[in-house]
Amino acid sequence: MELLSMEARESGSGMDSPACVLELLGMLVYVGAWLCALACTILPQWLTMSTSLLPIESYDLGLWETCVVQDTGGMECRSYDSLLGLSSDLKLARILMCTALALGLLGFLVAIPGLHLINSCEHYSGRQTKRTLIITGGVLGMMSGVLCLVPVSYIAHLTVMHFFDTKVPDVVPRWEFGDALFCGWAAGFLFVVAGLTMVTSNRCSQVERDPVPQRRYRVKSMDHPLRKRPEYV
Repeated sequence: MELLSMEARESGSGMDSPACVLELLGMLVYVGAWLCALACTILPQWLTMSTSLLPIESYDLGLWETCVVQDTGGMECRSYDSLLGLSSDLKLARILMCTALALGLLGFLVAIPGLHLINSCEHYSGRQTKRTLIITGGVLGMMSGVLCLVPVSYIAHLTVMHFFDTKVPDVVPRWEFGDALFCGWAAGFLFVVAGLTMVTSNRCSQVERDPVPQRRYRVKSMDHPLRKRPEYV
């Protein structure tokens, strides 16, 4: 009767548990990053401004519309009349944020078949295909993070430059940071973290899957009849 060592039996069952944890963590962060990027794109609070002349009203500037917010809680928004009339920074922010959302969604969908918990791609090129899908999803996530951070940081830079411009009189109201900018920074950071986590999980899986040579033990069968000892009188 032939038996295998306990290490050889248990190596196939739990060798991918750290990789699975990192993959699930990366996917959860991925979803949070994409939702933050979506909120940043939709919200009109990219920039906000309040004046001393009208203290009961404040103004919000977004990628798609401008809003007037009153202290009583009312809000009136109006979309931009023409795309050609937009400033270059708003056009750039629109393009980059939409591209970041598209790449983020694509990376999430690409990474799903590469998860260890998903039984797919096993009959084609096996584990190598799963590794490629996970790496591709992670790289797309990091690209989405960069594309999300660029327009948010650029708008913030222009806002700071205009706020501290000495050529503008102090009585002129200035735009300040809105809530959408902070959502954009959070989305970009989470996208990068999610991508790095997924790439790291693939590396951990690759290290763990390198098999350690196991020795096989052979146990002789004990079914043969026992020899009788001679008895002496």
